Amino acid sequence: MSTTSTSPPSATLRPAHGIALVLCAGMLWGATGTAQSFSNSALSPYWVGALRLGVAALFFLAYAGSTHGLPHLLRQLAALDWRRAAWAGACMAAYNLTFFAGVKATGVAVGTALAIGSGPIWAGLLQLAGGGRPGLGWWTGTLLAVGGGVLLVLGRGGDIQADPLGIVLCLASGLTYALYTLLNKRLVDRSAPAVTTLGVFLVGALLALPAAGFWAGPLQITVSGWLVVGFLGVASTGIAYLLFTTGLRSISAATGVSLALMEPVTAFLLALAVVGERPGVLAYAGLAALLAGLALVIRAETR
Repeated sequence: MSTTSTSPPSATLRPAHGIALVLCAGMLWGATGTAQSFSNSALSPYWVGALRLGVAALFFLAYAGSTHGLPHLLRQLAALDWRRAAWAGACMAAYNLTFFAGVKATGVAVGTALAIGSGPIWAGLLQLAGGGRPGLGWWTGTLLAVGGGVLLVLGRGGDIQADPLGIVLCLASGLTYALYTLLNKRLVDRSAPAVTTLGVFLVGALLALPAAGFWAGPLQITVSGWLVVGFLGVASTGIAYLLFTTGLRSISAATGVSLALMEPVTAFLLALAVVGERPGVLAYAGLAALLAGLALVIRAETR
């Protein structure tokens, strides 16, 4: 049975290519909040997180089937490291559920700041624990970007609640996202990105959907809610994670998590241009620091 991937080995891809793909993924993630603002649906955030995983899994199935062909796709799925894919899928499900639960408990500002800020730090520590050595340039850029991201989010205002359980949940969401990325990096080094994302998100959806029903009750969704979920599932999750996973083939997992901080940058710019938000000076200072930090991370990865 052939286990050969149709994608080129990661060693042949340039870091600049992976960096560009991950930054594009961050831009798509940044459109999530703006897209949700156009919906008048009162859909529970737990269902939003779970349904977007389900829609994304269907997207990956259609994409992988059309690009690989069903017989070859089945062979590649059979050859996938399902133990690692199951753990990655569990981390993806846990990330979605803990993030939304944490934000609900602490408020959007604190919850988002903790989640996006802790992810890169967790990734760096996990890479160190696994024998990797993120350099001084990476740490400097990441800490600057994280600090800028926290200022950017908090500077936009919103409810601030110091709920201990909510704080733990938000930190857990950052940890599970970092774990997902490290596992995903191992998977995509051996399997095609489309096959990897399909396997991981199938597991994630199968875990998240029943959990959403348990915590949020029966699904109640309007037509506009389905439209928003469809956009989130295909664009902000499906296409975004396909880009992210492909990008990981040529950059480190820790760098991938750090570059994902392009998400709050995009969300901030869309809030200015589309929603009409008018944040304070603190948010603009955070934006400048975040962009400077990302530039340092990119420089460290490409040196």
